Amino acid sequence: MDMKFIRNFSIIAHIDHGKSTLADRMLELTGMIEPGENVKQILDSMGLERERGITIKLHAVRMEYNSPDGNLYILNLIDTPGHVDFTYEVSRSLAACEGVLLVVDASQGIEAQTISNLYMALEHDLTIIPVINKIDLPAADVEDVEKQIIDLLGAKSEEIFKVSAKLGTGVEAIFEAIVSYIPPPTGDPQKPFRAMIFDSIFESYRGAIPYIRVVDGEVKKGDTITLRAPNKKYEVLETGYLRLKQVKAKKLSAGEVGYIVASIKTVSDTKVGDTIFIGEGKDMKPLPGFRDIKPMVFAGIYPATAENYEELRNALEKLKLNDSSLLYIPETSAALGFGFRCGFLGLLHMEIIRERLTREYDLNIINTVPNVEYRVRMKEGRTITIENPSHLPPLQDIEFIEEPYVDAKIITPSDYIGNIMKLVTERRGIYQNTEYLDTKRVNLSYKLPLAEIIFDFFDKLKSLTRGYASLDYEYSGFRRSDLVKLDILINSQPVDAFSYILHREKAYSRGRQLCSKLRELIPRQLFEVAIQAAIGNRPIARETVKAIRKNVTAKCYGGDITRKRKLLEKQKEGKKRMKQVGNVEIPQEAFLAVLQLEKD
Repeated sequence: MDMKFIRNFSIIAHIDHGKSTLADRMLELTGMIEPGENVKQILDSMGLERERGITIKLHAVRMEYNSPDGNLYILNLIDTPGHVDFTYEVSRSLAACEGVLLVVDASQGIEAQTISNLYMALEHDLTIIPVINKIDLPAADVEDVEKQIIDLLGAKSEEIFKVSAKLGTGVEAIFEAIVSYIPPPTGDPQKPFRAMIFDSIFESYRGAIPYIRVVDGEVKKGDTITLRAPNKKYEVLETGYLRLKQVKAKKLSAGEVGYIVASIKTVSDTKVGDTIFIGEGKDMKPLPGFRDIKPMVFAGIYPATAENYEELRNALEKLKLNDSSLLYIPETSAALGFGFRCGFLGLLHMEIIRERLTREYDLNIINTVPNVEYRVRMKEGRTITIENPSHLPPLQDIEFIEEPYVDAKIITPSDYIGNIMKLVTERRGIYQNTEYLDTKRVNLSYKLPLAEIIFDFFDKLKSLTRGYASLDYEYSGFRRSDLVKLDILINSQPVDAFSYILHREKAYSRGRQLCSKLRELIPRQLFEVAIQAAIGNRPIARETVKAIRKNVTAKCYGGDITRKRKLLEKQKEGKKRMKQVGNVEIPQEAFLAVLQLEKD
């Protein structure tokens, strides 16, 4: 196919601004699906995506558009995930495109993720086509949103498209804009083959299948390709392009988007952003921007009953096949038994994995408190990385601890600035600057510890601003902080599942909260149960679960008082002995209580 008739584009938007609905209408208008089909969000194949209204797993689809100028154009829509956790995947999708549709909700206006994704598109030097969606809503304020876009982009009013993706109003005009404004792909079909992986899937009988954008040259069945990051070679068994299903093609040439089948055994070999060559590729220059995806949030996942350990391992193995960013290693907890320490891209990613384990594999699981990765500088000079709080060395051996920080952007109506500043200050935020987008909306920039926002920061931000504020953040690096490990001891025995690292100023209040909560949840025993919160060897809070009193003198009636005293002394000795050897059973609710502390 001549490259001048190919257009590669993406749709970027804030969550719930209508990106997937607009994609549905475009598929209808190009004959990919029948108008009025019952399934909405066609490109969102998972039930979770439809429920939450977000795109979790990106998709690509090829459409054919007959232009009024008489030419047939190939339009490759490379979809993007719709959450801040998946920023790197968004950047690789954009790197495979020449232009984007910037979709803004007519009732909500420009929000934090809109700006973040826009800047990412500008970094890749992409053509921006602004689209105002949901113009049919009673709350739509098209003029105000149009002014916001003009102020942000410097665009003219006639360059902004007003549509209702739900009703299909104005969508046809977008096709002509894509053909007219977005340039055809660059590349040379005569050069040696070079392509970028922007996504991959796993199929049982065909292995990992990378989705690629061909930059130079061409690839066909029988070629030997090299994946640069793992430095592995494979023979191409099939090439094709992506409609709503895979369609075989004889070859893929420069500028085209498609897939390769090459019996790649593991999806971790097909790293997003990696470059594919033909042959050795020693003299080939890799495409820029590739990096290994590193987990940002860690948590322990354990089966509720020990018998389900193997089932949990099998379930995680299957999820890993289609999600290379999921990391897991076996670990053992004295309180919870055998389980796995898992690494996630963010809190939403963790929730999705947890939901899928519960729904798709029917597993009852317990997860420990989410935490981030810490860098610990030892007094002896070496630096170690800690993902599990229970592995933190003794405080006396530590010189300092560093934690990850993020650059956060909060867009809010100016009425709520005071509330937000108070919340961010409580979360140890460092103020950067304030930028007024218009007379009513403001963009606040902060540096925030990642550990402070992975719990419920977003929920509290929404409640303080009546749902109007939006948040976007990106990792900025490690900073030194005054951090300590808080341990919970039950009858002087530390429970590793309750340990976590936090700022020294918050340790006392958090310790008291947790002890108080556990006192309510741990059932009474025949002996007293002491619950303590401690930093190192120093207890900072304590609660006691009183013993159940058994009336051992009930059978004594009449007679001498010494008979009762003997029985009471015998009971006292028995309680002492029981306390020495007795184990306290901790209910599942107690582990979940730690997660709920922030929300109470």
